[in-house]
Amino acid sequence: MDVKLPNLGEGADSGTVVTLFVKEGDRIEKDQPVIELENEKAVATIPSTASGVITKVFVKTGDKISAGQRIISVGESGGAAAAAAEPRKEAPAKRAAAPAPVAAAETQSAPEEDESETEPSVATATQSNGEVAAAPSIRKMANDLGIDLTKVRGSAHGGRIVLADVRAYIARLIKAAEKPKAAAAPAEAKPAPERIDFSKWGEVSKKPMSSLRKVISRRMVESASTIPQVTQFDDADVTSLNELRKKYAAAYEKQGARLTMTPFVLKAVVAALKQHPIFNSSLDEAAEEIVYKEYYHIGMAVDTEAGLIVPVIRDVNKKSLLDLSKELEELARKARERRVSTEELKGGTFTISNQGGIGGAYFTPIVNKPEVAILGLGRSVLKPVVRNNAIEPRMMLPLGLSYDHRVIDGGTAARFTVDLVKALENFPENEVKL
Repeated sequence: MDVKLPNLGEGADSGTVVTLFVKEGDRIEKDQPVIELENEKAVATIPSTASGVITKVFVKTGDKISAGQRIISVGESGGAAAAAAEPRKEAPAKRAAAPAPVAAAETQSAPEEDESETEPSVATATQSNGEVAAAPSIRKMANDLGIDLTKVRGSAHGGRIVLADVRAYIARLIKAAEKPKAAAAPAEAKPAPERIDFSKWGEVSKKPMSSLRKVISRRMVESASTIPQVTQFDDADVTSLNELRKKYAAAYEKQGARLTMTPFVLKAVVAALKQHPIFNSSLDEAAEEIVYKEYYHIGMAVDTEAGLIVPVIRDVNKKSLLDLSKELEELARKARERRVSTEELKGGTFTISNQGGIGGAYFTPIVNKPEVAILGLGRSVLKPVVRNNAIEPRMMLPLGLSYDHRVIDGGTAARFTVDLVKALENFPENEVKL
């Protein structure tokens, strides 16, 4: 039997083969890994749905495959596999022995499988429909609709045409009819990228873009070109917050968690989102509606060797600092190992990009569509700050809030930032205690 790529979930109907675990002649058991597939920034292991000897491998590393596409063929044993292969060799002869009208139908319908061939067209029904292998009801329907059945490929035994074949043929006619409409608007066509020979000016080396980098590139271009984005900057005095973190860090270590600044920011962000629900929304462009979400799923941008990955922490408002500390560490580990599932990358309502561990100060993060805002964090730095007419050394955290100006106005963004700073500067100790 054939092992095919299963449906990987909504919006995940294809992927790139990054690892192939098997080869022809291998003995494989059910649920044994066959390939690793990269899709939507995650890498998933695809298991076999059958046991036996692999008679054919249809993919290789680097291939892009879609749901329903064959990965391998499996036979019960070497002998059984060979026996199973024989009928496939005889199939052409059997088809050749079929009645001439059926063979003609198969020959004429073949170009329809390739959209680059001449587009199908409706022909006036003729007496030839009566000679095609199909039920009388199918022939009558074809005559009524003006469809020449000799142009329809039959999928039933012996090339017999069934209702599903006629429906598929009509769908291709509709698709072909829509092509001229697309061609009528050449102004919307994207110009072909210019090829530049950089080697003319010196030595170069080349490295193909990974599947992940292509996804990041496509999404960043989409967000930057469709969202009128504005970034609001501010500083938060996290001196007291840092002291709280140091005070309870050892207690959290005993519980198997590392208490960093990020769980505090998560909690403060949720507090600000509750005060300003518009930041926890999405714009439904088709319906021209703003969708307010009653849940708080925060995406955390993770820097990996392969590129940026944004796993989502769900229901942040319902979790303690200890829970968040553990989950952050686990998600970061899975992201760096490319073991984050596709589902763990979806459903975010707001995103945080924290570069504090690397360094730097202010930056303008790009909104993670379909969200409407993203918070960028730089590294906390000890700065001289005027407090009560005196200069004091204070630990200051740089903030950059980017937002979708179609949904959020500047005044609203400023108020959100002020409340976020307050939440960070006045973090309640009882939320840190274990």
